Amino acid sequence: MPRSLTMHRTVVTPSDRAQFLETCRTREQHFRAAGCHYWVFEEHALPGAFIEFCEAPDLPALRAAHADAPGRPIATDRLYSIVELS
Repeated sequence: MPRSLTMHRTVVTPSDRAQFLETCRTREQHFRAAGCHYWVFEEHALPGAFIEFCEAPDLPALRAAHADAPGRPIATDRLYSIVELS
């Protein structure tokens, strides 16, 4: 089953955190509507350091979802595809 993924790291200042999370909520709605999964994790030891993951059923769907995503663009020069291990 093909799956594709992007990861993006961001560090925001405490004063920018609320706006960043609001943008993430908007992005989550966008990616969900595009048939993708979207997660945001914050580093415990470094508040304000985030990593975003977007997973799609395949590479074309991932590229299309990122092409018109709200907020600042996430570089899609590093795209990952699942590796079947069995």
